[in-house]
Amino acid sequence: MLCPLDWIVMEQRFSISDEVKKELYHSELVRYGVTFDKAAEAAKILASGKPDELLTEKEIELVNEVCEAWLSKHKRYKNLNPLLAKHKRHSD
Repeated sequence: MLCPLDWIVMEQRFSISDEVKKELYHSELVRYGVTFDKAAEAAKILASGKPDELLTEKEIELVNEVCEAWLSKHKRYKNLNPLLAKHKRHSD
């Protein structure tokens, strides 16, 4: 199970506590529109680092749902950001 968060590479390079990982996951998920409660549950699961085999079906479904929502909003943001910058340049 892989949630495509931008800073996941940082997690692999630096040793950070599970609590900090949970906070980072939660912040990133909420930032892109995942509800606070779902983000908190998913962040706890993701930060645990448990392999899929040790997760319940419900946990896997939740993380997949949350990560898909994150990815959808993140892609939308990435596509809109250059357009907004271009529009701002033309309006100045």
